Amino acid sequence: MATAETHPFTGTVYLTHLAALDVTGPDAEKFLQGQTSAQVGLANGHFAPLTCFCTPKGRMLANAQLLRLAPQHYRLILDASLAESLANHLKKFAAFYKTELTIATSVTFVGSSAPDATLLEQAGVTLPDQAYAHHTSPSGTALRMPGTPRWLLMLETTPPEHVSQEAQQQAWQLADIRSGLAWLTAAQQDHFLPQMLNWEALGGISFKKGCYTGQEVVARAHFRGQVKKRLVHAHVSASALPQIGDSLVDQEGKALGEVVNSAFSDEQQIELLAVMNTKVAEEQISVYWQAQPVSLHALPYPVERLDPEALAAQLS
Repeated sequence: MATAETHPFTGTVYLTHLAALDVTGPDAEKFLQGQTSAQVGLANGHFAPLTCFCTPKGRMLANAQLLRLAPQHYRLILDASLAESLANHLKKFAAFYKTELTIATSVTFVGSSAPDATLLEQAGVTLPDQAYAHHTSPSGTALRMPGTPRWLLMLETTPPEHVSQEAQQQAWQLADIRSGLAWLTAAQQDHFLPQMLNWEALGGISFKKGCYTGQEVVARAHFRGQVKKRLVHAHVSASALPQIGDSLVDQEGKALGEVVNSAFSDEQQIELLAVMNTKVAEEQISVYWQAQPVSLHALPYPVERLDPEALAAQLS
């Protein structure tokens, strides 16, 4: 496999594709523990584990990052296209708990490779220096993302005017792609097992917690080695971005996988994440998108189980 060129994300940008779903109340932790793949107690106000929500058949309804902002206040960061549907899904179960679900429409998301003093003053925080760590104040939160240095800021107030509106959004998503981090959208809901997005390799599944919706299927796929499709990082030369769900095929046109996300890395170069049949890498099968050859890159992490408990211990 080839190695992707390194052009780290730089700059500061509004991230309008993200949303915050707040879960609050005396039973918030207990409620979430029965619904999400995360060990909710690991979200301790400093460590922000990845997590996901599944159907009873183990298919992902949404994936997210979980933060505890206060003892009875949790926040899920996820793609904006999924916030309302996930909230409606969870409200069916929340009725039995002392908890409330609210889409936090007042939150402004800003991505930055080096937040300036004005932004940090507005957020009222210092920058965490380890991936998946966050610092929170009443004014905002700074969350360190994986990969090359970059932070996600969640501001409770309007940020300064110098923040870019659009130009850098694709660069931020390219950084996610190069980190092997795929965020589900509404177009892909109820489609993938978590392992198909390498979620257990990113610490997004706790195999040490009790039951949650879909847990039996997710655990069986892991322990029996039944996952035959995996997330891959690739690039293709093209002038138009592949769409979510576009097929990647072999020389005979047989489907091998589908596009999950894509972004330009240069004028005629596109990098993407795709869920691909594992035999492609094993048998070195040639892959194409719209007749253009697709080259696979090595991911920045091993595709093997990473317990979130181990990640949390590194931050303690």
